[in-house]
Amino acid sequence: MTTTAPAESAVHQSPPGTAEKAPRRSPGRIRRIGLPYLLLLPALLLELLVHLVPMVIGIVMSFKELTQFYIRDWGTAPWSGLSNYKVSVDFDAPVGEALLHSFYVTVGFTLLSVGLCWLIGTTAAIYLQDTFRGRGLLRALFLVPYALPVYAAVITWVFMFQHDNGLVNHVLHDQLHLTGKQSFWLIGDNSFYALLTVSVWKGWPFAFLIVMAGLQNIPGELYEAAALDGAGRWQQIRRITLPSLRPVNQVLVLVLFLWTFNDFNTPYVLFGKAAPEAADLISVHIYQASFVTWNFGTGSAMSVLLLLFLLVVTGVYLVLTSRGRRAADA
Repeated sequence: MTTTAPAESAVHQSPPGTAEKAPRRSPGRIRRIGLPYLLLLPALLLELLVHLVPMVIGIVMSFKELTQFYIRDWGTAPWSGLSNYKVSVDFDAPVGEALLHSFYVTVGFTLLSVGLCWLIGTTAAIYLQDTFRGRGLLRALFLVPYALPVYAAVITWVFMFQHDNGLVNHVLHDQLHLTGKQSFWLIGDNSFYALLTVSVWKGWPFAFLIVMAGLQNIPGELYEAAALDGAGRWQQIRRITLPSLRPVNQVLVLVLFLWTFNDFNTPYVLFGKAAPEAADLISVHIYQASFVTWNFGTGSAMSVLLLLFLLVVTGVYLVLTSRGRRAADA
């Protein structure tokens, strides 16, 4: 006795030599896939107009002999080739020597500012990880410097750093008697410390906010198990907290470095158009080379060199951190 399979269960085989047709996407599915890109299109166009187009124009200007005589129609400025770059990197000449000094000042300022911001922010975030009365109020107070507008905050510091009636001299000299005389904080060598103080005061709440968010992802069971094994507070921070925060810190340090190295608002509002030599950051130096001496070609070349430096540093940093992450996971 033979049985036959139902017709519904029969396997349909296409004739040899013929290819199966791919399923056609419905118009509704295509619209759903393309909708996110359509919504991102305005932001991409604005990004193109705000950042990419000026950057391309600045690169073109760096190859031109663009001075105050061609401001009205900068497109007619004659091409100078690499002469602007040669002037900028000629460290034996006054222009290159001043740029190199500004670069050294900016590197030292950035390393100190980023290191102090990370240290203070991480310490505050770890301290506020425990639950105690008034923790919410402290969190709100710690975020005040980050929430204040930059210009309002820095102008307040300008009044505080005044020589005769500033709060800083009043506390350090009149009340604590730490200085023999009232100091000039906005000129001379002390201007570097004034700029560093304002930068750290303004930047550490961001590190505090990022680290505090990263601490929320660390399971509490790890600390409980470590406490049962006899690990103290410092051992828990060293063995659990800091290794768990490594991915967060890698991004945080890079962002703080780029922000601090390119910071223009803080020194400009603090010192004005002419920053002291001890606080001559490269952002203000390029501004002076462009808008004070009216040599936009040289200023654009300095900006391009700064961009290349930051790209190289960022690439090297990402390569090193990715290798360290793979080595830790191995």
